[in-house]
Amino acid sequence: MNTRFFYLVIVVITTLLSACASLYAPTPEARPVSVNNAVLALVDAARKDNANGKPDAAVATLERALRIEPRNPVLWQELARLRLQQGQHQQAEGLAARSNGWAGEDKALRAENWRLIGEARLKRGDHAGAQAAFDTAARLVTE
Repeated sequence: MNTRFFYLVIVVITTLLSACASLYAPTPEARPVSVNNAVLALVDAARKDNANGKPDAAVATLERALRIEPRNPVLWQELARLRLQQGQHQQAEGLAARSNGWAGEDKALRAENWRLIGEARLKRGDHAGAQAAFDTAARLVTE
């Protein structure tokens, strides 16, 4: 019974921390995606597809944008967010990590990627890994 209580406390604390951290994170729409008009049009189409309940079409469209700008960390993050939404937690974690690889010194983007990684780990039942990811996100926000 103590183990269940411990995990419940971890999940509650993690949820609260991620909610607090997201108060300071820029929304994905506020961050400039690209200066390339073709990429902007593809991202807009992907967001519309997702809003209209067509996540597979949104993924395909984002993948087209990534063929144009494969080093764009915002595109990798958008794709990670979609995969998380689709329940593909391990893939979402890998895509967010890839986004971090291209994010450079953009701490806000890296923090949001770590929050995505934390959510993916939580969904997979990796509570310790999720907490480590949320801690990393919180540290990036305060630096």
